Amino acid sequence: MTMPSLLHRFTRLVAIVAALFGVAAPAAAQTDIQLSQFYEVPSLYNAAAIGLSDNVRVRLGGRLQWLGIDNAPKAFLGTADMPFKFLGKRFGVGIAVSQESAGLYKSLNIGAQLAFKFKKWGGEWSIGVQPGFYDQAFNGSEVFIPDDDDYHQSSDEGIPTSDIHGSTFDIAAGIHYKHKYFAVGVSATHLTSPSIKLDAAAGSGDTGSTDAASERYYEFKARRTLYFIAEGNIPIKNTLFEIAPALLVKSDFTFTTGEAHLRGRYNKMFSFGVGYRYDDALIFSIAADIKNFHIGYSYDYATSAIHKASSGSHEISLGYCFKLNLGDKNLNRHKSIRIM
Repeated sequence: MTMPSLLHRFTRLVAIVAALFGVAAPAAAQTDIQLSQFYEVPSLYNAAAIGLSDNVRVRLGGRLQWLGIDNAPKAFLGTADMPFKFLGKRFGVGIAVSQESAGLYKSLNIGAQLAFKFKKWGGEWSIGVQPGFYDQAFNGSEVFIPDDDDYHQSSDEGIPTSDIHGSTFDIAAGIHYKHKYFAVGVSATHLTSPSIKLDAAAGSGDTGSTDAASERYYEFKARRTLYFIAEGNIPIKNTLFEIAPALLVKSDFTFTTGEAHLRGRYNKMFSFGVGYRYDDALIFSIAADIKNFHIGYSYDYATSAIHKASSGSHEISLGYCFKLNLGDKNLNRHKSIRIM
């Protein structure tokens, strides 16, 4: 199959999926964290995007959103994955952790990942699953309602006045296809759309009281979210440059949004690019991959009215990869003198 035909298929696939999702509205209330450098941590959104190379791959990241606004979202994440073989079959294993705080809310998502791999149609397919748990907390002790508030009462039972939290089992799954020149993946997080019971009594530490107030609880529902991620790797003939487009479309079936990036990469070491998140922000990014180390930075400039109150969003990614030899041959193996 020639390079032009592969690029033609990739472009058609991206266009079809984008049309199916129908990018129409910004996702202001999605459950998962928002990352501009999603292409650096695809396994955070797709449990099948693990073990994509022969190395152990570790990624850390942090995001400060809408700097200048009090209690704006902050997110931190970590992923690690590696391939392995079992009974002659190829697998991938990994872990993904993400934590976000926004206002008085905090969420934590931890999942273990396993993917089965096989080769077909000139590339490698992965089918992955991610069981884990999802934790949600609300700092009700910090709630402040002025006496002259026309919209809320200070004794509103719908607003917690103590710190509450709860957790539940969560599961995600995905499919990923990697070719020499491109990669695509479709995945879903919070597949069962689990409900989390946030207990006021447990959150406040009051375990001795049995009155109705202490037994009051609140419920949070994690939204099932669908993702489509596509990446390209287009070398420019007779140069050390290559073009790396990336597209993400996501929907929780209430809000749908998408973003596209176009990066240039030199000698597989340095990259720079620009992106656009629908009805939200312009994105500028730079990154360096030197030997086994990675560092990346991106800046979001809001295109909505929020830019009047914020200086923008900042994001950093750090990474390290290394070869782990789990084969039968050990280069450092020694023989016992008793059997020489």
